[in-house]
Amino acid sequence: MKYLLRRLGFYILALWASITINFFLPRLLPGDPAGTILGGAGGATLDPEQVKALKEALGLSDAPLPEQYLTYLTHVLRFDFGTSFSFFPAPVSTVIGTGLIWTLLLGTTSVILSFIFGNLIGIFGSWRRGGVVDTFVPPLLIFIGAFPPFFLALVAFYFLGTQLNWFPSGHAYSDNLIPGYSLEFVGSIIAHLALPALVLILVSMGSWALGMRNVMVGVLAEDYITMAEAKGLSQRRIMFMYAARNAMLPGITSFGIALGFVLSGQILIEQIFSYPGLGFLLIRAVSSLDYPLMQGLFLMITLAVLIANFIVDIFYTRLDPRVRAE
Repeated sequence: MKYLLRRLGFYILALWASITINFFLPRLLPGDPAGTILGGAGGATLDPEQVKALKEALGLSDAPLPEQYLTYLTHVLRFDFGTSFSFFPAPVSTVIGTGLIWTLLLGTTSVILSFIFGNLIGIFGSWRRGGVVDTFVPPLLIFIGAFPPFFLALVAFYFLGTQLNWFPSGHAYSDNLIPGYSLEFVGSIIAHLALPALVLILVSMGSWALGMRNVMVGVLAEDYITMAEAKGLSQRRIMFMYAARNAMLPGITSFGIALGFVLSGQILIEQIFSYPGLGFLLIRAVSSLDYPLMQGLFLMITLAVLIANFIVDIFYTRLDPRVRAE
């Protein structure tokens, strides 16, 4: 319990630091963000009223900095990040909410499936060292994972999406469908999800397989594995309950980090497939100088990483008795 309380205190401190940095980012930019947006096209004389209105939308004012900071904190606690410029007049929280659904669907699906299949390959490969799975599959996956994700995405999009037409070439579902709980709509979501998820799975599955394989080889040499075999336990039980369970501990931490970076780890993939997630929104926000949306997205990404790591800490206490004893 003390371990979890210490970790929780660290995450609260990290969250406060990220919120503070997020507050100062637009204020550290060279020049005036409002003037940059309003005067970027022609350099004409700016209307003071327009500049004042835009500063209020950005959360910038002439008030003392501590007062601005307290105002910003109250807005953040209410998840009020202002109004998006590129989706005006929609609030930033509404824009993030629409993209968050698709990013979580794509990210969690790809991370969970790559974690499961990659670890299974590592488990069976280490259990039968020198076999077909151990000899050919991990090296092939590592070779595929060595390519940049955006390169594989472009290749998959061109050949499988546009040339062969095996998968839809963009968006989250067909434009002619009305969102609902119909089988046709769900099928369209799965079809549009399949290709970008496949790219993300292939890119990351090799590292999971190799990591599990290397750790489990060391675990299989431990005395308690020999003791379990001497007690006459089944091979399946020894493989999963004794060897794989202990070999998975380092991977659990990496899994939590991967889940935390779901919101930011697929920006280029979403852009290539025109998948309307947070990465797609972030690129649009940067290109259109949408400061409120950028701030909201950066804070959401940070919050997701911290929450995911705390959840991993909770699971870690259940899996490792040494941590639970603290």
